Amino acid sequence: MTVDAVVEIANRALYLIIEVSLPVLLVSLIIGLIISIFQTVTSIQEQTLTFVPKIIGVFLALMLLGGWMMQKMVEFATELWMSFSQYIHK
Repeated sequence: MTVDAVVEIANRALYLIIEVSLPVLLVSLIIGLIISIFQTVTSIQEQTLTFVPKIIGVFLALMLLGGWMMQKMVEFATELWMSFSQYIHK
């Protein structure tokens, strides 16, 4: 297995991690931004106010997108295992 192949697999794995985690992170970011704007407008300075809406939003995002996320990860793992013989060289 060459260094280029290892770098390519690592590159694809990192891209997959970003692709799969981005929707959940965006949901958390948007909810946090909305709560921060609400806190600024109403002058409520409670630091723990964002936790419950973020947890609920992330949970809903995982429920809606969990199948897609798992499918992408299983496809990547299957592709790695199917081409496993190419990676072993004596």
